Amino acid sequence: MDFEITEEQEQLRSEVKRFAENEIEPVATEYDVDEKYPQEVMDEAAKMGMLGANIPMDYGGAGYSALDVAILSEELFAADPGIALCIQSSSFGADAIMGFGTEDQKERFLEPITSGDAIMGAAISEPDTGSDVSSVSTQAEKDGDEWVINGNKMWITNGSIGDYFVVLTQTDPEAEGRYNGFSQIVVESDRDGFTADKIEGKLGIRASDTAELIFDDVRVPEENLIGNRGMGFLQQMQFFDETRTMVAAQGVGVAKGAAERALDYAQEREQFGRPIAEFQAIQHKLSDMFTDIEAARNLTYKSAWQVDQGEDITKLASMAKEYASRVAVDVANEAVQVHGGSGYVNDFDVERFYRDSKILQIYEGTTEIQKNIIARELLGKGF
Repeated sequence: MDFEITEEQEQLRSEVKRFAENEIEPVATEYDVDEKYPQEVMDEAAKMGMLGANIPMDYGGAGYSALDVAILSEELFAADPGIALCIQSSSFGADAIMGFGTEDQKERFLEPITSGDAIMGAAISEPDTGSDVSSVSTQAEKDGDEWVINGNKMWITNGSIGDYFVVLTQTDPEAEGRYNGFSQIVVESDRDGFTADKIEGKLGIRASDTAELIFDDVRVPEENLIGNRGMGFLQQMQFFDETRTMVAAQGVGVAKGAAERALDYAQEREQFGRPIAEFQAIQHKLSDMFTDIEAARNLTYKSAWQVDQGEDITKLASMAKEYASRVAVDVANEAVQVHGGSGYVNDFDVERFYRDSKILQIYEGTTEIQKNIIARELLGKGF
């Protein structure tokens, strides 16, 4: 593996960092406190080609590689995790359409995302179904040339503002095998019987929209089925390696943002007549923080690089996701400690980073699930 980042990727990093400093950082606290979706920032991000960045250029996207997206994610999340998630999640579910959708689906559902005219979501989790994706109970029954969908989805990103969602649903409940009988179907939010209830009062990522989705005899045309009927679970699992790599990149960004703020504060804050950065206790904290970030970054970049090579990265992606999310939480915690009492109020960004970091250990597979996957890959998939 070549560890050298290309000139184009360094330019991408600089452009994203400049955008984040100018468009995200000045308003981050406002959107967090108000739990408001940052539509104005999203409009600017669309102009910069940051929405659906991994979508092929044929459909209006930037066609970025996995490593490109990892770099972009790192810089956005270093500015503010909540708004960064809004930008990166604008195309949640697009991977399924890119991998298994028809040409018509790609034109209908991908192109509006990249232009900023539509927001997409992926509806998987349910009130009683989190880590055990195979227990999804939302059902879609065939009625002529339509699918009739009933059920609930929970913790859905972009739930109350999304224009359409890739919904994991049972289409063959009697199918043999635990992982058979599921399909993915695109559901537009303006369909009769579809409702979304926004979830408020979250610990972190408050700018990002989260909602419960309710499907009450929602009818969609047969052509909204993605790929082959009954293959939805396997389709979903195929892309978790890529999405977990991106969550790892988010973790690197959160840790970087918190650590850089702690470094600046330590050089400015004085106690006992000198900057606290001169005290060995603070120096050791900073040393550990930046060392852990570098380790997490290299693990994440390797995972992204192997995605681009088309290699099997199940184990590596889970390692990157588990480790980088742990580093994000630990570094954010230490950043608050460096700030002392000032870090406990939202006058300083580290308070928000501390709250935002925790979600990284929950979504796209909890820390415990990642460790299960790593162990399974190490010991053999038969146990």
